[in-house]
Amino acid sequence: MQVKTRAIVLSSLKFQEKSLIVKCFTLSHGLKSYFVRDAFSSRKANQKIAYFQPLTILEIEAVHKNKGTLENFKEIKIGTAFHSIHSDIYKSTMAMFISEMLHHSIHEEEENEALFTFLETALHWLDNHDEIANFHLILLLETTKYLGFYPDTSDVDMAFFEMNEGIFTPFHAMSSLTEHETNLFKKLLDLKFDNSRNVGEKVFHVIERQILLRILIDYYSIHLHGFRKPKSLDVLIEVFS
Repeated sequence: MQVKTRAIVLSSLKFQEKSLIVKCFTLSHGLKSYFVRDAFSSRKANQKIAYFQPLTILEIEAVHKNKGTLENFKEIKIGTAFHSIHSDIYKSTMAMFISEMLHHSIHEEEENEALFTFLETALHWLDNHDEIANFHLILLLETTKYLGFYPDTSDVDMAFFEMNEGIFTPFHAMSSLTEHETNLFKKLLDLKFDNSRNVGEKVFHVIERQILLRILIDYYSIHLHGFRKPKSLDVLIEVFS
């Protein structure tokens, strides 16, 4: 089946000496993996490889056999020409981390237009703003809405957040955050991309962001089968420390 769709690059893996295996989250068919033959051997190799940087948004034409094997591109072009995401060290590090988180979180080969639209909108925001220190925290929390485990905030005034059930409770259990961690988590729940001041550094201290990042990774680990901690986590912490 021939498909024309938008796609967000989640990962690219070198295969043998000249080729790539590229995993994308597509608008029309969810998660798909593509084989790019001779990605490193043509005269336009550098241009071709640039298509597959983390979180690049592509316009693709592809042949989908839908047999659980690698698919093939027919045509690729940049869907959104980012100005800063891949050239700014802070944004590129954040993009690498987010793409790895999404790589380990999105498993369905089916359309999820709402999640795709949210991610695309968020990436446009990241590209056009400078105060981004809390961007990844907001994005990871908001993404849980589309993955099915966003926290239940009906009892948000309670003192503790229980991680397994995703609820706020008056009692502390083994699987609960501490009261201090819960207060930080509540503060994060109030942040949105529509106010750039909320995404800047002043909302949380460095240590508080690291605590929240650990909480979010633990929360993903609890609610997603087979989830793995991103290898790029240490790089992210180092760059933003």
